[in-house]
Amino acid sequence: MHTLNLGILAHVDAGKTSLTERLLFAAGVIDELGSVDGGSTRTDTLELERRRGITIKSAVVSFRLRDTTVNLIDTPGHPDFIAEVERVLGVLDGAVLVISAVEGVQAQTRVLARTLHRLRIPTLIFVNKIDRGGARHGGVLDEIAARISPSIVPMSTVEAIGTKRAAVVAETDWLRLADHDDAVLAALIEDRPPPPPRARDKIHPVYFGSAITGAGIDNLIDGITTLPTGPGGDTGASGTVFKVERGPAGEKVAYLRMFAGTLRLRDTVGVDRVTGIQVFADGVARPADQIRAGQIGTVRGLTKIKIGDPVGVRHQAARQAHFAPPSLETAVLASRRADLHAALADLAEQDPLINLRQDDERREVYASLYGEVQKEVIQATLAEQYGIEVTFRETTTLHIERPAGTGEAVEFNKVDPNPFLATVGLRVGPADQPGVTFGLEVEPGSMPAAFFVAVEQSVRETLRQGLHGWPVPDCRVVMTRSGYSARQSHAHGVFDKSMSSTAGDFRNVTPLVLMAALRRAGTVVHEPIHAFRAEVPPDTVPAVLPLLARLRAIPLETGPAGIDGLVPAAMVHELQRRLPALTRGEGVLDSAFDHWAPVRGPAPCRERTGPDPLDRKEYLLRVVRRAGAREAS
Repeated sequence: MHTLNLGILAHVDAGKTSLTERLLFAAGVIDELGSVDGGSTRTDTLELERRRGITIKSAVVSFRLRDTTVNLIDTPGHPDFIAEVERVLGVLDGAVLVISAVEGVQAQTRVLARTLHRLRIPTLIFVNKIDRGGARHGGVLDEIAARISPSIVPMSTVEAIGTKRAAVVAETDWLRLADHDDAVLAALIEDRPPPPPRARDKIHPVYFGSAITGAGIDNLIDGITTLPTGPGGDTGASGTVFKVERGPAGEKVAYLRMFAGTLRLRDTVGVDRVTGIQVFADGVARPADQIRAGQIGTVRGLTKIKIGDPVGVRHQAARQAHFAPPSLETAVLASRRADLHAALADLAEQDPLINLRQDDERREVYASLYGEVQKEVIQATLAEQYGIEVTFRETTTLHIERPAGTGEAVEFNKVDPNPFLATVGLRVGPADQPGVTFGLEVEPGSMPAAFFVAVEQSVRETLRQGLHGWPVPDCRVVMTRSGYSARQSHAHGVFDKSMSSTAGDFRNVTPLVLMAALRRAGTVVHEPIHAFRAEVPPDTVPAVLPLLARLRAIPLETGPAGIDGLVPAAMVHELQRRLPALTRGEGVLDSAFDHWAPVRGPAPCRERTGPDPLDRKEYLLRVVRRAGAREAS
């Protein structure tokens, strides 16, 4: 029996959760189809999900399709919860990308498709809702070819499309497949049966159907069972944590996909011991004494585990997805500040991209967000699960900074004006890959390992606020100088920290060096840009275009389906608000993050929090004051 870890992905309302229900019904796991609108689906288990009719948290359900055990992961479709999708992609063997036959390829569809392609995840495309009025066949295929990939292979045609009688006829477009598959081309030339089409990195079979009526589902199952299964074997244990939540007693529950080997009860992971295991099978999570390669389960007892952590060695098949970080920020206000911070810390543990920021002077906590729906969900979660009523300040657009060039700086041990017993030299420059990379041009053995760790941790913390106060998420930092004062003591043998370097010296001097280097490199402030589609009546396009120009939006394509283009994230809400008045109330806006772009004109600044290494005198005073407060406590 093969095991396939399968993700179901889609733009919101394309019918992803309904498709999951239909597959569970076809597999015999459920006797009756659940309803998204009725709040009775198997995978939308949160009360908030049932009320809103959207998926907020990823959910796992396992079942058998023919000779394959499928661990299906249902993911959120709303762009505000893209972080949930990112964490799931790293543990998938294959994916089904769901597209509505009515709305076609939408903004979030394209974001998901680009990421699936970059991670080389074999992907089937399922065009859903063929029974709805306005459903299309050829038009949707043209959209998929133009906006997702030209390497598609239609696997069926549809009769009576757009009606309740819509039916699917299995029919592979072998000629189109032959353009991408030499084996198929050779078979057609030699007049023999071609091999069955399979999803590969760049070839996407396209199936049509309806999750509601069941049309085309058997055809789709044929395709799912041809997807390649993941690695396995009895080598050393290797797994990845893709989700963390809290159990009824507040205990941490980690969702784990095993790539190789076996994790057993009472095994040690880091400093913790596994105290409980459940494995997903036959529609439920069952208690077990181990998780084997290919399986997905939950693990208890790992108090230090975080999302993305490996269990054992990191497996080469584990992928790293990189969607853009949140582009909005808001202050979260509550009368019970201590309780609020603890509750938000819990939520940030489950979703690290919430990225809490503390302003000690204002005694406020800021949270990063993807959108207004996510803000509403956080507010409801805090009220229902923690009993904390919160309000929010107005949401502001987050920016980022990127180095404009390369800069270097150094502070020497026992050389004024450096008051810390540490030599640190750093060079900072543009990144050659997403994220912050830290490297060494000094010998790793030139000082204790704890001092290098302190420098790297301080670098990453300092880069949360660049020259203009915005995060610097993508850059390369290299340590070019190092030095320390060896452990010394008085004649009576008592350690004297005033004469010996400590990790604190390196933590405190690093921000001064890094910001001096960054100042020499310079930074460019970038703003988030969204790809949008405005579905508007064709005769209203001339009225909409001037609005787009005023909002700094760039139309890229105008056609019968509407206007596709790019717009600054800060203008999305205004465009959404004003579009109905220009389109007789018929205009619909759909958008998703696309890229970061340099800000035109004066760079916006964000007020800094904490000690400011750009102001050396103020920084040193606050560091000394903070150290004194710690000693007094």
